[in-house]
Amino acid sequence: MARPDKAAAVAELTDQFRSSSAAVLTEYRGLTVAQLKELRRSLGENAQYAVVKNTLTKIAANEAGITSLDDLFNGPTAVAFVSGDPVTSAKGLRDFAKENPNLIIKGGVLEGKALSADDFKKLADLESREVLLAKLAGGMKASMAKAAATFQAPLTKFVRTTDALRSKVEQGGAGTPAPAEAETAE
Repeated sequence: MARPDKAAAVAELTDQFRSSSAAVLTEYRGLTVAQLKELRRSLGENAQYAVVKNTLTKIAANEAGITSLDDLFNGPTAVAFVSGDPVTSAKGLRDFAKENPNLIIKGGVLEGKALSADDFKKLADLESREVLLAKLAGGMKASMAKAAATFQAPLTKFVRTTDALRSKVEQGGAGTPAPAEAETAE
């Protein structure tokens, strides 16, 4: 039978895997305590970074329904549990890893799907959710404006043509029709 403290640790890790939108496994060998503290700050408020025991974390991941990470639980492992925007946390990990090459991103899971270290680097290169939504809204607004201009163009052209004809008639220009009596008299 498992010890109560280990069972509690597995239960806590299982809850974190289930409640997180993403979990990133890293190897932290060679990082100092101060560097780990800096890493936790760089991940932002929506992520928790915890040094974990491989066996307990593997059991917790399997209980949460995540079996794709089994091969990554070797060596010193720490997990970043992301509850908010995964792009922000991925950028924090990427930037920290550039400054501190001892941090190695092993892989992880994003909304139930396994991602490799390269996939997380691609995720970090994405713009934030707010920027992407703003671009989408701008694109939709531009499309609506184009459609409105297209629908309004024939009406505008008609009004301009009518105004031009009216001004010619008022000036007695060449556009005035001949009287009907003159044509029938001949």
